[in-house]
Amino acid sequence: MARRRTTEADADDLPRYFVWVRGLEGPEPQKWTAMDFGIGDWKRPLVLAYLELPEGERHLPLSALARRYPPPRVETL
Repeated sequence: MARRRTTEADADDLPRYFVWVRGLEGPEPQKWTAMDFGIGDWKRPLVLAYLELPEGERHLPLSALARRYPPPRVETL
């Protein structure tokens, strides 16, 4: 499969934030384009940690980012 070159327009479309959210079985990694928490900030309690990604890391797959930036320690009930 051929890879196409990333243009400046494509770079703007890449997710800017790497986020760990509270999942059903522990922390889950996600990539977000903006830190928009939605109406009434209902997502805020679900966010455990976030990091604005440098431009050079925005193209990396979620699995690579999860290895590079491990999840925060979370207390279990």
